[in-house]
Amino acid sequence: MKIVIPVDEKSIESTVCQSFGRTPYYLFYDTEGGTSEFQDNSAAASQGGAGIKAAQLIVDEKTDALLTPRCGENAAQVLRGAGVKIYKTMNNSIKDNIEAFKEGKLSELKEIHPGLHNHRG
Repeated sequence: MKIVIPVDEKSIESTVCQSFGRTPYYLFYDTEGGTSEFQDNSAAASQGGAGIKAAQLIVDEKTDALLTPRCGENAAQVLRGAGVKIYKTMNNSIKDNIEAFKEGKLSELKEIHPGLHNHRG
């Protein structure tokens, strides 16, 4: 299964980013092979619609699940429409969240926010 996590730096020792659409990087992780790949978030610099653009990037990578602290409703619609499950992270540790996901301990993200339209910073 291929999962993705928004991260602050290109390191497994880094932390989960609080922003899905404007995270600097994504960590794509294969739970079967244990392989990981970092990718720049090309949507982060967008004037608007960063969440939707980021969600499309996730869908294009044929990802099965997203682990994130929060997600906007427009991005969530794109992800769910493509069959990507959204799970709520439990803390800021990338490793803890990957392990919790593999053990079935993360719950699906239910609190989808309206989106941070025209949000700066």
